Amino acid sequence: MQVRRLSDIEGTDRDVMAESGTWRSKRILLASDGFGYSVAETVVYAGTETDICYANHVEAVFCISGKMILVDRDEDEEHVIEPGTLHILDDADNHTIKPIVDSTFLCIFTPPLTGREDHDENGVYPLLTDESVESK
Repeated sequence: MQVRRLSDIEGTDRDVMAESGTWRSKRILLASDGFGYSVAETVVYAGTETDICYANHVEAVFCISGKMILVDRDEDEEHVIEPGTLHILDDADNHTIKPIVDSTFLCIFTPPLTGREDHDENGVYPLLTDESVESK
């Protein structure tokens, strides 16, 4: 059994600030932990916009607090994301996130993140691997 607290992650290499400054992700479970998925608490900051397209990952995103507009650029649709809402990005969905207020999410990725990912110029996380990872 393992118990992890966000306070134990703060200030470590698992506490990742986007180069763009639009989000901060505390990566609770990573590829190196060997579970086949990763878990993070991510805060996106009010008044910012981030274009994302996960070409290499599937992500389930559960809103814990805040309010955000999720723009589906493929379907030209907007969704209001509030606490208790789950959205799933599973088909290289081109989307933009527009937080109205600072918003906190629980994010689950497969394949798991290594902890070093940041969005590239196309909004994609590169597919990074940890050679030493073995699935539990």
